[in-house]
Amino acid sequence: MMIGAQLFTLRNYLQNEKDFRFTMKKVAEIGYQTVQLSAIGPIRPEFIRETCDEFGLKIVLTHSKPDRILNDTDALIKEHDILGCDYIGIGMMPDKYRTKEWLEHFAMDYKEPAKKIAAAGKKFMYHNHNIEFEKFGGKRIIETLMEDFTAEEMGFTLDTYWVQAGGADIYQWIDLLKDRIPCVHLKDMSVKGWEPRMAAVGSGNLNFPKIMEAFEKTGCVKYALVEQDDCYGESPFDCLKSSYDYLNTLGYR
Repeated sequence: MMIGAQLFTLRNYLQNEKDFRFTMKKVAEIGYQTVQLSAIGPIRPEFIRETCDEFGLKIVLTHSKPDRILNDTDALIKEHDILGCDYIGIGMMPDKYRTKEWLEHFAMDYKEPAKKIAAAGKKFMYHNHNIEFEKFGGKRIIETLMEDFTAEEMGFTLDTYWVQAGGADIYQWIDLLKDRIPCVHLKDMSVKGWEPRMAAVGSGNLNFPKIMEAFEKTGCVKYALVEQDDCYGESPFDCLKSSYDYLNTLGYR
């Protein structure tokens, strides 16, 4: 299991080629060897691949726009071939599907793109937030997704913070998804007053030694990607370094 950087953490520094190259250099200097692309600007996939190769960074996962996954699947697959990336992710279920009336339409719409992605030797990946733990008719949204897509059609990028924020048991969900989580997100949770906050890995209250052990036991997780959506005024580069240094103490690189 390799750790990597989810570049959404650094999204403000990824909107043009010059900034992207400088940022990838910084990410590599921290020690990361894998990255996930997310929320970057209109940068050519060829430039992205060349830059990541230059700094020894393997692109392992993306979050792609839902409409491109749905309506531009073939071109998106070709771009991932250029990137050398096997996992095509959706960062969040579009709003209209997150209702009891329309939830079933997510599988109706995305099953064909998922099958195309699988036929190309890649995998469609779904990233959870806390909303997937809402229940409709006694069944959680995430449970419906597990039933509607086979393990071959869709994997889950399980996010440690959002499972906790959904009031769920992270160890239970690692076990339930043990054959469907080749990529996961590492994000800690701290507390300020009544407010839960995202935190650098190892600086919050989640038990990451046990979480990493549980991920290892699945035999499925290949890439554990550090993400911090909000650094609350701290440098996101410093937050990524703090997480990397802590995971190093657990034996991960």
